[in-house]
Amino acid sequence: MRCPSGHGPMELKRQTRTTTFRGVELRYEAESYVCPVCGLEAATVEQTARMQRAIADAYRRKVGLLTGEEIRRGRERLGWPQEELARRAGVGIASVKRWEGGLIQSRAMDNLLRRTLEGDHSPIEAKYSGNRTFSVARVKLVLKTFERLLRRKLLRDRGLYAGKYLFYADMLAFRGLGQSLTGASYARLPHGPQLNNYVELLDEIRRAEEAEAEPLSEEEFRVIQRVAMTFPTNRSIYQASHREPVVEDTPIGGIIPYTEAQNLREI
Repeated sequence: MRCPSGHGPMELKRQTRTTTFRGVELRYEAESYVCPVCGLEAATVEQTARMQRAIADAYRRKVGLLTGEEIRRGRERLGWPQEELARRAGVGIASVKRWEGGLIQSRAMDNLLRRTLEGDHSPIEAKYSGNRTFSVARVKLVLKTFERLLRRKLLRDRGLYAGKYLFYADMLAFRGLGQSLTGASYARLPHGPQLNNYVELLDEIRRAEEAEAEPLSEEEFRVIQRVAMTFPTNRSIYQASHREPVVEDTPIGGIIPYTEAQNLREI
């Protein structure tokens, strides 16, 4: 790389830098080109991407989250491809790829990743995915079924109410049928139960094709129908979810286990 000011070739240097990210002071290693005459710094697209990953991982180490490299090493230690980690954690494959590539996961998702990578994997599958492999297409199918029954759209907003309808449907199915409808995991957020990692999943759900999902059985459809009849309005399901002891007893950011489905009181 040559200096844009006409000083000739620039030198490749690796430096320790400091920055403030999300209110946290960080130190990280960065590689860039520096002009030995005027001191101008420049970076290639690849160097900029590595710098962003370095900042993200420095932040994750500072606040106690798994880094992208730690997630990758953890699943490789178990002999899992990215698809297997996604299946066992109940998340989309795109989310695993992004976390390993530098995207910062939520605290709730980090807790679930740790349990999946370090714990007893059979109980995790039952406890946090309801004995079903997670399917974005199934999430879309269930939500579209709700929309037809409720006669209103649920995916127009940021998923605030859609997440609560999914929560009750999955929990009720697990309680009555022994298996959730979608395999999704749910976290307690300040505004009640919600799809874990829902911010990243929302676009995936909107793009998904419901026709690609496993069709609903008659019993599964009746579960959705019961939830829709019990909570005919967004306000009713929002208020009910905030009254649930299984939600209130879960710390903010914590995962709500399917084993608590039997303790639901509002349905």
